Amino acid sequence: MIMERYRLKQTVVTITAQERAHIDAALEEIKRQRRLLEDFIDQDPFFALTLEPYDVPIKDAPFIVQEMARAGSIVGIGPMSAVAGTIARFALEAMIGAGATHAVVDNGGDIALINERSVIIGIYAGTSPLENLAFELPCRNTPLGICTSSGTVGPSMSFGFADAALAISKDISLADAAATALGNAVSESGNLGNCFDILDETGIEGALVIRGEEMALWGALPKIKRATLNPDLITRA
Repeated sequence: MIMERYRLKQTVVTITAQERAHIDAALEEIKRQRRLLEDFIDQDPFFALTLEPYDVPIKDAPFIVQEMARAGSIVGIGPMSAVAGTIARFALEAMIGAGATHAVVDNGGDIALINERSVIIGIYAGTSPLENLAFELPCRNTPLGICTSSGTVGPSMSFGFADAALAISKDISLADAAATALGNAVSESGNLGNCFDILDETGIEGALVIRGEEMALWGALPKIKRATLNPDLITRA
């Protein structure tokens, strides 16, 4: 397997692939999708600023714009909540188009993958004492999104107090937006279980929240196990 880290402006990705050609396909797609998105934002800066669902007619907009707006609207927030996961999704789709059957695109903690062998995905929650936890994903031949938001870790905007708010879905764009919405719903104190109400009837398969010493689970999740996590593998700016 080949692993490569790549940065293009705010996009910082770690890509794991079987062949160099698969990584090249992902990098070209990242450049293309960012260019399409940036051109659209130049025409309508409101798209990048709104924290509410973007309800401007966009049937002629680039598909990445349409998918980000759709995903954010499902959970009641703005389209930029889905930007990292959507870029990871398109990069993964390009790799599959190039023949990949095992590929992982980690865009700053928003992961799109297809795996023909089991993989371990670490759960990073900053300074929370709940550390060295990971998902063990069995092999699958369809894409999956595992996306994470945090109010204490990383540069992403969050209005909540989660050390990690994680959502899993076959709809990778939705997984990213849902993780953001979930993180926003985590209050400083109180019952963590209440924050999952935002995910009802959205299509999210499973979710997890860590806040300090507390952890809450929702829906169907992969097996959680102990794993020694290498901080050098964390994709961050």
